[in-house]
Parts: sequence; C-alpha cells; structure tokens
Amino acid sequence: MAHRATFVRMQDSTREDWQAISGEFMHFAGGLPERVMAHLKLLEGDYGGFPVDRYTHSLQTATRALRDGRDEEYVVCALLHDIGDTLGAFNHPDIAAAILQPFVSEENHWMVKHHGIFQGHYFFHHIGLDRDLREQFRSHPNFERTAEFCELYDNPAFDPKGETLPIAEFEPMLRRLMAQPRQSIYKKALTTEAA
Repeated sequence: MAHRATFVRMQDSTREDWQAISGEFMHFAGGLPERVMAHLKLLEGDYGGFPVDRYTHSLQTATRALRDGRDEEYVVCALLHDIGDTLGAFNHPDIAAAILQPFVSEENHWMVKHHGIFQGHYFFHHIGLDRDLREQFRSHPNFERTAEFCELYDNPAFDPKGETLPIAEFEPMLRRLMAQPRQSIYKKALTTEAA
C-alpha cells in the first residue's frame, strides 16, 4: 500500500485518503468469497445433535437445489442459509440474510431471512413452540417460495446417506454471485471507482 490515510477523525479525511482506502477496499472485497467459504467450513464437525454436521447440511441443501434445476443465486442461498449458526445462535437466518443481501434478489433475501420460522413448521411443536408461526406471513408474496425452500431443500437435508456435493461444486457460483453487489449503499462509489 503506497498511501495510508493520516486522519484520526473521519471528519478530517480528504479525497486522497478515500482514494487510498477505496483501493484497499476493492482488494479486500475481492477476497469475500474465500472468507465466506472459510466461515462456512467452520460448520464442519458441528453436529449440535443433528444426524449430519451443519456443513454437510448446508452442502446437502445446496445439492438438492442444484439437482432440482434452481438457478445459481438460489443455489448459493441454499448453500449459505445456515452460515450464521456460528455467530448467531439465536438469529442465524438474519446473519445469512445480511451476508447475501447485497448480491441477491429481494425474494431470495426474504426467503433466507425467514427460513428459520418456516423450517419451524417441521419441529416447533416438539419444543413447545407454535409450528404454525409462519402463518403470520401467509399474505406475503414470498410465503410460498420460502415454504417450498424448506419443504424441498432445507427440511430433507439431514440424511447421512444423502447426496452431498463438495464445496468445489459451488465455489464458482459463489464467486460469480459475489463479484458485484446488486444493491449496496457503496454501489455508486464502486461503479465510479471502476470507471
């Protein structure tokens, strides 16, 4: 890095400072797919009492979506839907949705953000919760999409003998998806910087 900013308060920063920072940001942002895959790998060996570890569950969910002909964005959402388990034990869907939000459609973002409540349809009654908690969203345009995601991909992806493709199968999709944000407060700055 040729230049580092010298301000101690952002209010004292200059355009030159931000040009240097922007250059570093682009380099850092380019490593996002590697960091995401490394974080996903933290789920390996974490069974939490389930029949398969959380990493296998993530790969199986994505495998099922891929085999069903879903597009790359959807498959990456399936892959990352539980990535928040390590840091968000009480709100993992929010973490996954936040990671994906700059890169995916509103429909897929909503699906990931709400999948925990929808997945609860299959087990909440066993832990003293209302299995129909998802019904509060019945009139939402993404209700059926999210219910289908859980039914076809998330719910049945706990099979120790189920097909589980390796991360290498999904890596190119993840890289393509995260190459350029679709929505971000920084999108204009990134576009201007690239021009």
